[in-house]
Amino acid sequence: MPLLLLLFIGLPLTELYVLIQVGAKIGALSTILLSILTAVIGVWLVRHQGFGILIRMRDLLERGAVPAIELLDGALVLVAGLCLILPGFLTDSLGFLLLIPPLRHRLIEHYIQLQSMHLQASGKVWTETRVIEGEFRRDD
Repeated sequence: MPLLLLLFIGLPLTELYVLIQVGAKIGALSTILLSILTAVIGVWLVRHQGFGILIRMRDLLERGAVPAIELLDGALVLVAGLCLILPGFLTDSLGFLLLIPPLRHRLIEHYIQLQSMHLQASGKVWTETRVIEGEFRRDD
């Protein structure tokens, strides 16, 4: 509950404070134009990177691989797009940071490590190999 309260009340208030401070330094019209410019550039970058992720996912699916990393990558690009569409410089900064592929990949690696540690701690990791026998036929 405190995290949601901070997210829905604290973030907009902080964004408002930053917008007012920036507006006092460079002017109201310049602040509005800069906010619109960051949104436009951000949407273009999200679209470009999103299509790249979709192409990689399609290629992996065609090869029969599971695109798990690409799904997480796409989710972070989606969060970046949401941050860039929201007005404000703090969310724009977070959105642009999430559009840096090496940073996104580090976040994904960190998330996977946390999940594997959590699974090991809870004892839910399979230690034996499971073999399911069967027959299949591929019709192209």
